[in-house]
Amino acid sequence: MPVTPSANIGVVGLAVMGSNLARNLASREGNTVAVFNRSPERTRTLTTEHPEAGFVASESYDDFVASLAKPRTAIIMVQAGTGTDAVISELVARFEPGDIIVDGGNANFHDTIRREGEIAPTGIHFVGTGISGGEEGALNGPSIMPGGSAESYETLGPILASIAAVAEGEPCVTHVGTDGAGHFVKMVHNGIEYADMQLIAEAYDLIRQGTGKSPAEIADIFAEWNTGELESYLIEITAEVLRQTDAATGQPLVDVILDEAGAKGTGAWTVQNALDLGVPTSGIAEAVFARSLSSKRAQREASVDLPGPAAAFTVDDADAFIEDVRLALYASKIIAYSQGFDEIIAGAEQYGWDVKKGDIAKIWRAGCIIRARFLNRIADAYADDPALVALVVAPYFRDAVAGAQEAWRRVVAIAAQSGIPTPAFSSSLAYYDGLRATRLPAALVQGQRDFFGAHTYKRVDKPGVFHTLWSGDRSEIETTPSSH
Repeated sequence: MPVTPSANIGVVGLAVMGSNLARNLASREGNTVAVFNRSPERTRTLTTEHPEAGFVASESYDDFVASLAKPRTAIIMVQAGTGTDAVISELVARFEPGDIIVDGGNANFHDTIRREGEIAPTGIHFVGTGISGGEEGALNGPSIMPGGSAESYETLGPILASIAAVAEGEPCVTHVGTDGAGHFVKMVHNGIEYADMQLIAEAYDLIRQGTGKSPAEIADIFAEWNTGELESYLIEITAEVLRQTDAATGQPLVDVILDEAGAKGTGAWTVQNALDLGVPTSGIAEAVFARSLSSKRAQREASVDLPGPAAAFTVDDADAFIEDVRLALYASKIIAYSQGFDEIIAGAEQYGWDVKKGDIAKIWRAGCIIRARFLNRIADAYADDPALVALVVAPYFRDAVAGAQEAWRRVVAIAAQSGIPTPAFSSSLAYYDGLRATRLPAALVQGQRDFFGAHTYKRVDKPGVFHTLWSGDRSEIETTPSSH
């Protein structure tokens, strides 16, 4: 019996994220949602548990595709990698020119570029789309970062806007750019998330070790911070985590959780691509490395007897120290976002994407994990100066860091003197000082490079490219990079 094409949008892959996204779509006026999963049991469970959604369920690709009205639009919500490629192949074999395939998983943007290039000759649109907000966001309203063609966004945009989170009356979705732009921006979002989480963890550790306050008492501090300029989802949930008591032991749950942080790859991708692009993202990198170090259990256990500071870590004025940590956290957070947007700008230049930085900040204001009050300040900064050379030099952020820098330095210094690891705080401060330095020791590095590899150098007093004959009379000759 022929299937009537009645759905304007379909979802393939009905694990928690896919199921929640399908339910979100079905709850919005004007959407009829087709659903399909490789294992039919999941499809049946979803439709049985949520009859109110009115899903159009299928147990074969043929029926799923037949249930979609033209232009057919399907969102893939399966594990990134070969699973995604397999679903794409099935859909491409059945779709027609003008139809749209959306990959809503955490794909590597290089794969998205490849897939778009392979699919484009068929006339089918492929749209790599970053979706942030976790399971709750998928159900109630995520932040959405679609790439793909402008033509596909004409059809897809209103559908995504119907399910996106809303901030100040604006849906948290924008057309990021072509091919892999959406997944690239989502990757950087996740890298900033790594840095933000590590900075918060370092702040907690410093307060606990320096003041002796309990997790519950520190939870109150974070809750208070969440009423000011640090207001954000991550600060909010940190207070909740620190308040939680373990039912089995009665201890604070944070003391029962093994101190090994997992990672799924997007943070590492952020750092790897920053290296390829020549963009320093040191705060993000240290957050990724901190997770790696936390998981090196054998090395950590073998190193517990390594010598450290003789004096115990204590602070004389707990309230003053806590305020210093708050300011250091805010300054370091600014650096994390500044570095992240530097990478977005460099990626856009490298891959030819017209990314609107202010729009990215706006769609991160709700729904996503790094949603925070000061994202409005970022949007304002790029609205005032679209060619802003670095976010940290925008007037608001420059003044914020200026007001925090003395506290920031005190925190990093006392942490170093006391043997407390603060890799994200410390690297963020070093990056800030590197930016503001009028002259860096890179001159010596370049001299060393010329000595052992004839890599040449430039001079401060005249144009040209030079090389010193380091043996013999050590005279200098003008040369060109191609000469060596």
